[in-house]
Amino acid sequence: MAQYAGYKRSSTAILAAAFVLLACISLIGLDAWRTWQARAVEERDAGVAVTNMARALAQHADDTFKEADTVLIGLLERIRHDGTGPAALERLHRLLMLQVKELPQLGGIFVYDQTGRWIVNSQPVIDTSLNNADRDYFIYHRDHAGPGVHIGAPIKSRSSGKWIATVTRRIDNADGSFGGVVLATVDMDYFQRFYESFNVGKSGAILLALNDATMMFRRPLREDSIGKSMASASIYREHASQRASGVALIKSSQDGVLRINGYTHLQTYPMFVSVALSKDEVLAEWRADAYMHMAGVLILVTCFVGVGQRMVRQIDKRAIAEGEANEARAQVEELNHTLERLAMQDGLTGLANRRHFDGALARELSRAMRKGESLSLIMIDVDHFKLYNDMYGHLSGDECLRKVGQSILSGERRPGDLAARYGGEEFAMILPNCDEAGALVVAEYIRQEVRRQAIPHASNPDGIVTISLGIGSFNQARRGATTAGLVGAADQALYRAKAGGRDRVEV
Repeated sequence: MAQYAGYKRSSTAILAAAFVLLACISLIGLDAWRTWQARAVEERDAGVAVTNMARALAQHADDTFKEADTVLIGLLERIRHDGTGPAALERLHRLLMLQVKELPQLGGIFVYDQTGRWIVNSQPVIDTSLNNADRDYFIYHRDHAGPGVHIGAPIKSRSSGKWIATVTRRIDNADGSFGGVVLATVDMDYFQRFYESFNVGKSGAILLALNDATMMFRRPLREDSIGKSMASASIYREHASQRASGVALIKSSQDGVLRINGYTHLQTYPMFVSVALSKDEVLAEWRADAYMHMAGVLILVTCFVGVGQRMVRQIDKRAIAEGEANEARAQVEELNHTLERLAMQDGLTGLANRRHFDGALARELSRAMRKGESLSLIMIDVDHFKLYNDMYGHLSGDECLRKVGQSILSGERRPGDLAARYGGEEFAMILPNCDEAGALVVAEYIRQEVRRQAIPHASNPDGIVTISLGIGSFNQARRGATTAGLVGAADQALYRAKAGGRDRVEV
C-alpha cells in the first residue's frame, strides 16, 4: 500500500512538472508569435506611411509646377495680345513682380527673345545685357516646335546664384517661327523648407527627381545632390523607371542603411517622388516593446517555475496537498486575469492598446455589416510630437501623451465607443453606429479638448500641443468591407489634415 501511495505521488509530481513546463513553453511561444506579428504590422504600417507621404509630396510638387505653368500660359496670352512694345513691357514688368511676390515657390519669371536676350522679367531692375541662349531649355524650345511645357534639369540661377528648377514654354511668332522663351523658375529652397517639415527620422530621405533620373532635390541635401544622375540607383533602375508607384526595401550602397522606400510619379509632369524610412528606426519602438515583453515573460516563467516547484513539494505532503493545489490554482488564475487585463490596456495612457483596438474594430465591423449600420473611425496624431520630445524630454512627452489620452477618452459618450492608443503618438477612436457627420462632431470635440488643456509646446505654431484627426466612415457597412479599408481611409484623411496645416479634422 505504501509503495502504491509513493507511486501515486510520483506520477502526480511528474504531471505537475510537465504542466508547468508546457505552460512556460506556451507562454514563451505565444509571446514570440505576438512579437513577430507586431513586427509585421510595424513594417506594413511603415510601407503605408511612406506610400501616403510620397503621394502627398507628389501632389504638392504637381501643384507647385502647375501654378508656375499657369503663370506662363497667362504670360504667353498677354504677349500675343499686347505685343512687346515699351508700354506693354512696362505693364508686364509690374505684373511679373506682383506674381512672384504672391507665389512663394517662384524664384523669378523671365521673357527672352529669339536670340536669348532678356526683354522683361520679375526683377526690380531689368538687365537687358544678359543672354540665356546657351541654356538647355532655350536650345530645347528653339529646336522643338510646339506649345507644350518643358521641365528642365535644375540649374544655378545667373541672377540669384541659387539652385532653381525651370518651367518653360515656347513663344511662337505669327508665322509659327521661333520667337523666344517664357521661363518661370521654382526655387529649390522652397522644396527644402517644405520637406524639412516632414518627420522621416535621422536616417530617412525624401527625393524629387525627373523621369530621366536627374535629381531635382534630396533631403538630406548633399553638395552633389542637385542635378546628379541617379540612373544607376536601385530606386530608379529597378522600381521608379518600371512602375508608376510602389514600396521597396532597399539597402543603400552609400551608407549601408536598409530603408523602406515608397515612390510615386506625378500625374501631370515628368517627375517622381520617393520617401524612405530607415527600417531600424521604424522597428526601434517595436524592439523596445519586444525587450519589455521578453523581460515580462521571463518574470512570469520564473513565477510559474517557482509555483510549480512549490506545487510539487506540497503534493508529497498528503495532509495539505489539496489545500496547496487550490492555492496554486488560485494564484495562477489571478495571474492570468492580470495578464489578460494588461494585454488589453496601454500601460502609459490607460486607454485600450493596439491589440484591443484590432479585435474591437473587427467585431464592430462584423456587427455593422450584419445589421447594415454605420461605423466610423477617427485616427489621431499629436502634431510635431518628436519636436516636443526633443525640447522637453521623454518624461514630459509621456505626460503629454497621458493628458492627450484623457482628452480623447472624454470623447467616449456611448458604451460601444472605444478610445485606443494606436502606437507612438497616434490614437484612434471607434464609433459604432455613427455616421460621418456624427464622427465629425466627436472629432472636433476631441480637438478642442486637447487645445483647452493648453499644454505648452514652443515648437508648435500656436505654442500649445494640438492634434490632427482623420475620419473614415462606412455610412452603411456592406459585405466586403474591411477593417484595413476603414483604417486606410481614416489614415489618408489624417495625412491630409497634417498636410493641410495640422490642428484640423479631415474626412
